[in-house]
Amino acid sequence: MDNVDDLETTPHAALDAAFAATPRELFLPSAAQAEAGEDRPVHLGEGQTCSQPSTVRQMLALLAVPRGARVLDLGSGSGWTTALLAHLVGPQGLVDGVEVRPALVRMGRKNLRAAGVPWARIHSAHPDVLGRPEGAPYQRILVSATTPSLPPALLDQLCDGGRMVIPVGTTMTVVDRAGESFHCRTAGQYRFVPLVVPDGGG
Repeated sequence: MDNVDDLETTPHAALDAAFAATPRELFLPSAAQAEAGEDRPVHLGEGQTCSQPSTVRQMLALLAVPRGARVLDLGSGSGWTTALLAHLVGPQGLVDGVEVRPALVRMGRKNLRAAGVPWARIHSAHPDVLGRPEGAPYQRILVSATTPSLPPALLDQLCDGGRMVIPVGTTMTVVDRAGESFHCRTAGQYRFVPLVVPDGGG
């Protein structure tokens, strides 16, 4: 794997505008809103967290999100990253958030409605399905939970020329697709909750 020193990234001005339009406290449970300004993960319940702002900003920068893109946000949680992505792609784009926890699906949908970004949606994860293959291919995929290795199912959902940012173990990994080839680069060490893979039991 290579490092990301020469990587194209999302412009700072676009990130600043997205964060300004999407206050974190509006995507947290009322009991946790006082923690919104702290640069650390905040618990959402269900064993899940809202990632710390500096980490989210770094991931969105690495994703190099273009206007009008189709984006998959896997592990959408409270909908904060989904809404941030919606501001980055703009109304000509589309963001599909996918969440496995029903309570968080409900929370995320409510928060997205309040955010006024109808080109972003949150879907319940399908049993035994990782991602959202019916919406593929995606130009960008953001994964906000860690996996032990790169999931082939997500690589398949990335379009030619697309990019995925995903924590593999504790290593933030940027994956660029060119045809049937995938170029991986590393971007530092982070801690995330494990990716919950849907199963047919619930």
